[in-house]
Amino acid sequence: MSTNQVNYRHLTPLSFLARSAQVFPDKDALVYRQQRWTYAQFVARVNQLASALQRWGLQPGDRVAFLCPNTPPMAEAHFGVPLAGGVLVAINIRLAAQDIRYILNNAEVRVVFVDTEFTHLVTEVRTHLTTVEEIVNIIDPLAQASQTSLSGLEYESFLATGTTESVELNLADENELISINYTSGTSGQPKGVMYTHRGAYLNALGEVLTVGMDKRSVYLWTLPMFHCNGWCFTWAVVAMGGTQVLLRKFYPKTVISLLMQEKVTHFCGSPTILIMLVNDPAIRQLQLTQTLRVATAGAPPSPTIIQASEELGIEIIHVYGLTETYGPHSVCEWQQPWDNLPSRERARLKARQGVPYIHATEMGVVDQQMQDVPADGKTLGEVVMRGNNVMKGYFNDPKATEIAFRGGWFHSGDLAVVHPNGYIELRDRAKDIIISSGVNISTIEIERVIYQHPAVLEVAVIAIPDAKRGEVPKAFVTLKPDAQVTEAEIISFCRQNLAQFKCPKALEFRDLPKTATGKVQKYLLREQRVLMHEPEKRGKQLN
Repeated sequence: MSTNQVNYRHLTPLSFLARSAQVFPDKDALVYRQQRWTYAQFVARVNQLASALQRWGLQPGDRVAFLCPNTPPMAEAHFGVPLAGGVLVAINIRLAAQDIRYILNNAEVRVVFVDTEFTHLVTEVRTHLTTVEEIVNIIDPLAQASQTSLSGLEYESFLATGTTESVELNLADENELISINYTSGTSGQPKGVMYTHRGAYLNALGEVLTVGMDKRSVYLWTLPMFHCNGWCFTWAVVAMGGTQVLLRKFYPKTVISLLMQEKVTHFCGSPTILIMLVNDPAIRQLQLTQTLRVATAGAPPSPTIIQASEELGIEIIHVYGLTETYGPHSVCEWQQPWDNLPSRERARLKARQGVPYIHATEMGVVDQQMQDVPADGKTLGEVVMRGNNVMKGYFNDPKATEIAFRGGWFHSGDLAVVHPNGYIELRDRAKDIIISSGVNISTIEIERVIYQHPAVLEVAVIAIPDAKRGEVPKAFVTLKPDAQVTEAEIISFCRQNLAQFKCPKALEFRDLPKTATGKVQKYLLREQRVLMHEPEKRGKQLN
């Protein structure tokens, strides 16, 4: 369809920046420590990045990766890369080097922008990168870690090769890719989830409506931008001409200070973020003079943390989704009659995953025959979704896409019940996924690594509760006859072969319970979690 029709324009979140730069040129767009950029300055730097990439030789559809925390270059990338015609691949900075190598090669990335704090991750695998032609160093003078640049241009020098003049967007189809977000490898290797311009546009507006943003909004980046592209808030804040307060690392004391100093109105994060925040001693200093709304997801938040947050004057908005749904797909839409309930009951209701976003349209809980389960609050089924914010598919993986879309729905792998009012509530995870600090961790991946240890005969990994992270992995290990190894040695082995956040935080040596056919009965291991307070039953805790 032609883009010059009177009644049609392609949907793209890049149009948000063009409008806000025109309407609010002198308004703060980005804040980072003591530095501030207006919308006029922001759009100029985005144009510089886009034109520099084009002059470098980027072709439409080429992938450009950023290994970078929530700093100004990362915010600029979400507009500059697609404006140049490229596809943004924002990589999880907490991954191990081998995971990053796989992503760069699988996505066939041509250009990589690397914050120098993470140079070592690229250095380890550089000789094994098959498509990368250019590495650009991002030097952040505010970074506390040691910085070692790779051979190649520095970010500001790369931008200087471009122009601040407006770059024309050449978008042939709104269903072209805007980004690829890789999962955490919950079923083996990470899968590249494809986002389109249309999907990102619609989900960004869905976020605006759901959390109540306007031109006075000030958004604090506690959520990583690499995580589902920041649940599309990278584009949503700009849509309303709001201000983004950037945060390189999450420190509760710093966050509490910024909430007051910058008059923050919104931020997002996992329940772990809330737990860390409300339990930090600095929270006693929090004095809000503005309405503060926090969207939380990544793991089912407990009613306790919801109640504790709202007692501080923070309005919690509970949302639910996956990387494959551009982040949130549903929200626990609040009902006015619930206002009069006791705080504990309100928190219990708000802990439900709720109903689809206004633009997402469809979500159900089905049995194995794809029939809706009864809305009785008891019958378990799998959560399935479809609508405008379901991914285009998995990059270069048609088989996995076909499996995920079987029956005409996206299959989440999460188990839930449906309450009589139609609100869903998660009860379990179908594939033993561990959600730690809002990030998915595969038990299979951990087990495969531990199996490589020469002393290990059998292993099973499950999730155990953790006060800070929500859930962490625990490993149950059976040793080979006459083998001798300590918990610490196996954990050290894991740390050499896994990203740190994936390593077990507890370990217990024992025989594994099995069925008659030899399958490990993980549910029996989970049942024993209630005995964790008994010292003789508890594996050694490792930080």
